[in-house]
Amino acid sequence: MERTNHMEYMDGMEIIKSDIMQKVINKMHHYQPGKYTAEDVRQALQREYCTVEDFAALLSPAAEPYLEQMAQRAKLETRKHFGNSVYLFTPLYLSNYCENHCVYCGFNCYNHIKRAKLSIEEIEKEMRAIAASGLEEILLLTGESRKMADITYIGEACKIARKYFKMVGLEVYPMNSDEYAYLHACGADFVTVFQETYDSDQYETLHLAGHKRVFPYRFHAQERALMGGMRGVAFAALLGLADFRKDAFATGIHAYFIQNKYPWAEISFSCPRLRPIVNNDKINPKDVHETQLLQIMMAYRIFMPFAGMTISTRERAGFRDNVVGMTATKISAGVSTGIGNHGENDVEKGDVQFEIADRRNVEEVCCALREHGLQPVMNDYVYV
Repeated sequence: MERTNHMEYMDGMEIIKSDIMQKVINKMHHYQPGKYTAEDVRQALQREYCTVEDFAALLSPAAEPYLEQMAQRAKLETRKHFGNSVYLFTPLYLSNYCENHCVYCGFNCYNHIKRAKLSIEEIEKEMRAIAASGLEEILLLTGESRKMADITYIGEACKIARKYFKMVGLEVYPMNSDEYAYLHACGADFVTVFQETYDSDQYETLHLAGHKRVFPYRFHAQERALMGGMRGVAFAALLGLADFRKDAFATGIHAYFIQNKYPWAEISFSCPRLRPIVNNDKINPKDVHETQLLQIMMAYRIFMPFAGMTISTRERAGFRDNVVGMTATKISAGVSTGIGNHGENDVEKGDVQFEIADRRNVEEVCCALREHGLQPVMNDYVYV
């Protein structure tokens, strides 16, 4: 199979005038984690405001002996801007059909899994069950298939979600700005996009076919979402696909440049590591260790103290409990990455995207937060 050029747009993909991608890629290519010293790290921790160079130092190997000092600074910044509040949500997978061939993903189109798509009636049933747990925020996800989960279908899901939840997020395939505007009108508040890796050469080897293969279209998704009226956007690299320090650096400065260009936007980070997937025993989460993940999260917090941060159920419960309040401000609960099993006695209609490590329900997560002196918050946004 002949591969298309991963830097060329396909038909129907909106091209926007933005220099952010080139700025991010240039800075990432010049980033050399090994050049930073202990003195660079100490100076970064002493400054009131963290510069891009300080951020680079905090992500470097030289910062590893300073994790305790980073933790103290990160916790100070988190408490200063978020208090002791931790926000709860859960994801709802609407469909696991996909038209992309991504070698690390359980949903990829060549993986032989049980495919499913929730009907409109099933979506409402799932949301009713989730809302009964007390949650007021939901994240809607699909596999990346426009054919099986088109804009109208996602829009109808947003309209139903608005009936039950005060915050509605999307983690779906990248879209054009007018499509984001439509989904915003249907009730969506924010958009999360995983760039997966900012190393375009590695990106090309991992994304063999489908619309996701186009690196720049995916990169500019958050900016198109903001152009479409979304209130907030989230950034993430899937740590372990390439040099994790460079990917974390690129993620941070991507968010930084977007924040500078759109100062009104609510910016947040997700911090996922690779997890095992169906039919691929070569995928494992051990390429980036917990201490390295913690270092990345603390560097994000010190660099962009106002940004939200989500800790995934890809991580074990003990780790999640320790990072909320220190760096993370949002945690998921009652999670399933399969299609349809939130209602009583329900079973998954479709296979999971990846294995999760924390299977606690909402009540259990709330109890754990309170034991750590934190306040579970279901929502802090009021429409008027």
